[in-house]
Amino acid sequence: MGLFGKGKSREEKAAKIAEQVAGGKGFYGRMTRATLGAEDYAKLQQSIGAYNSGATVQQLLGMGVPTTTAVVVTISDTGRLVNFDPVVDLVLQLTGAGAPTDPITLQTIVSKLRIPRPGDQVLLISDPADPGGYLYAGDGATQ
Repeated sequence: MGLFGKGKSREEKAAKIAEQVAGGKGFYGRMTRATLGAEDYAKLQQSIGAYNSGATVQQLLGMGVPTTTAVVVTISDTGRLVNFDPVVDLVLQLTGAGAPTDPITLQTIVSKLRIPRPGDQVLLISDPADPGGYLYAGDGATQ
């Protein structure tokens, strides 16, 4: 490292700051929590969680984890954007043999160019961090 050694890349620094902000730790996390207030800070944490789930989905798809199909029952806007893509609440009905009859709800980021509509079929991946939970994996056309 030293005086002229190569430090962390911008992406690594940004990831560390985002982690501090989401966790409320470190200088950036404490300042963000202090200036936003409880309600807005909770919204920020949800948005960062939605962003991180998108990265997890891409890794799981790259590893070949199987997907599950579902049909969009309803979609509603949360009013938040991450990288100019909307964060939405989805109510989905799993399809296929042995699928549960109860719909599931997800809060996720969707591409502003490919926003699902009620009745559209989408892909889900089992969430490794939440047994029985799912992550939104898109409509399959952009994989």
